[in-house]
Amino acid sequence: MLFLYKAIDAKTGKEISGKLNAPSKDVAASELKGKGLYVAELKEQKESILTVDLNLVIGPPVSNKDFVIFCRQLATLIKAGTSILDSVRLLGDQVSSKPFQKALDGIYEELRSGNPLSEACMKHPKIFDKVFINMVRAGETSGDLEGVLDRMATFYEKGHKVKEKVKSALMYPIVVSIVAVIVVVILLTQVLPSLLNNLTAMGGEIPVPTKVVMALSNFLVAQWYLAALIVIFFVLVFIAIKQNPKGKYMLDYATLKIPIFGVLIQKQMIARITRTMASMFKSSVPVLQTLTMSAEISNNVVVAKVLNEAKESLRSGESLSAPLAKSWLFPKMVTHMIKVGEETGQMDTMLEKIADFYEDEVEQMASRLSSIIEPLMIAILGIIVGTIVLAAMLPMFSIYQQI
Repeated sequence: MLFLYKAIDAKTGKEISGKLNAPSKDVAASELKGKGLYVAELKEQKESILTVDLNLVIGPPVSNKDFVIFCRQLATLIKAGTSILDSVRLLGDQVSSKPFQKALDGIYEELRSGNPLSEACMKHPKIFDKVFINMVRAGETSGDLEGVLDRMATFYEKGHKVKEKVKSALMYPIVVSIVAVIVVVILLTQVLPSLLNNLTAMGGEIPVPTKVVMALSNFLVAQWYLAALIVIFFVLVFIAIKQNPKGKYMLDYATLKIPIFGVLIQKQMIARITRTMASMFKSSVPVLQTLTMSAEISNNVVVAKVLNEAKESLRSGESLSAPLAKSWLFPKMVTHMIKVGEETGQMDTMLEKIADFYEDEVEQMASRLSSIIEPLMIAILGIIVGTIVLAAMLPMFSIYQQI
């Protein structure tokens, strides 16, 4: 329910007014009192089409930066002796994201009802993922919630950094490819038709490259709807393949086998999985649950299959490194370090070292790819446009020869 209030700030003595979401009037009054406000007037506002919150959010409800700050601040407040209930209330007043603020208000009410933080977060899956919830649950069990939250902040921070590096490396060729398609379509539909018609009207032999370009131009101008239908058809086929389990496996496998970029994606996945496993091992999350979470966050069924096989291997009493060593996805260095971690009992340390190594590898490879791909894509775009322009100019040369 939405309440309108007028209150006096106990510190400044100033009168303030505002709106507050709360399940009841008593809870709203209690929240305002907890904020150091003396309530002068408190009344419920009936929802209408003008007052209802539509909650239209484009993109993620919470940015990675805000979430990392939240984890750090929550850990600091708990470490300083502030109760979880008060910590959530204080942070809920500070966040700028409305969906995040609403989620924290809901979590505050759950905590007031006596529910643990992990269960309260489960009711907001768009903001708190399964890894976070399981880590918090482990922190609640071990009594080291502030340490877990600090590790989660580092986990999300480093994961976001690696993801952005890969995204920046992949974004440039995608953008240039889109620009190339747009330029080619404009040339073939707007520029070349009138030019080629004028040249062919003068007579003379039409070279084969020009005939090909003319045929393509005529098709796009006269039968553009067929071209659009072909594009839509391939998009629908792609969606259908992706929704099919076997098709999804084939697509994910092909993604990892793309020349150059496949290696980059593979390294990013290894960094992300090992960082997740290291964080969960440090927080004393059970190993089978750790593997389940790692398979889910990989977002790749090929990788998930290998991790699930490793989970079954552990259930039957075998080692974790053995099934990973059989897969081409994990290099020998990774499986060897995991084996050493199993033998020495320092699995979390070894996994952290692997994650650090591959995060550096991804960063360096992404930087190298960016410097190589930029001139290469410009050259490819130049060749495509140059070929079309040359095909348009060839009839002009034959006409000049006849004069």
